[in-house]
Amino acid sequence: MSGILDLLNSPMGRQIVNGVSSQTGQPANKTGDLLSMAMPVLMGAMQRNASTPEGASGLLNALSNKHSGGILDDLGGLFEGGVDQNVTNDGAGILGHILGSKKPAVERALSQKSGMDAGSVSEILKVAAPILMGVLGKQASQNNVSDANGLSSLLGGMSGAQKGSKQQSLIESFLDADGDGSILDDVAGMLLSGSGKKKSGLGGLLGGLFGK
Repeated sequence: MSGILDLLNSPMGRQIVNGVSSQTGQPANKTGDLLSMAMPVLMGAMQRNASTPEGASGLLNALSNKHSGGILDDLGGLFEGGVDQNVTNDGAGILGHILGSKKPAVERALSQKSGMDAGSVSEILKVAAPILMGVLGKQASQNNVSDANGLSSLLGGMSGAQKGSKQQSLIESFLDADGDGSILDDVAGMLLSGSGKKKSGLGGLLGGLFGK
């Protein structure tokens, strides 16, 4: 199963990056950098939410119905003439659900690390969230995921950060920070630099993408 960062480096991923870039007016390279930081964090948030029976049931229901992957079938149409407001409204709802009260702090940390203003970060995430759900929905269908265990395995495989791993704990720290900005900034820096040690897993992937 390919991970979410592999997807961003694929032809479909480049189409997503270019489409999101044109939607927000931000350069494609900066948009790609931001998505490469944000997607694993959103995946981590989904993993955390799906760790409860209620959360897993809600996500499975969303993936099998509204977010089954159809959004990926016409990405050209999605971005042509600007993304429909229904899509961005849906994205805002997804972000609010998976990030909760941490949403502003996560967006602020991503803004600091990407050098992009917080408003653009928010707009990019609102477009990216429904696409990410579509990717998950398509993967869930292809892998016949129908229960919480299968969902947990799918999310873990796609995030590239297995439960209990250093990368997973970094993402958890990122999401669970108290929102003062400093801890989030430190953890985002650790994600990007691989903590200054041998780069492996998520930290290495991100470091490699950004030439750190």
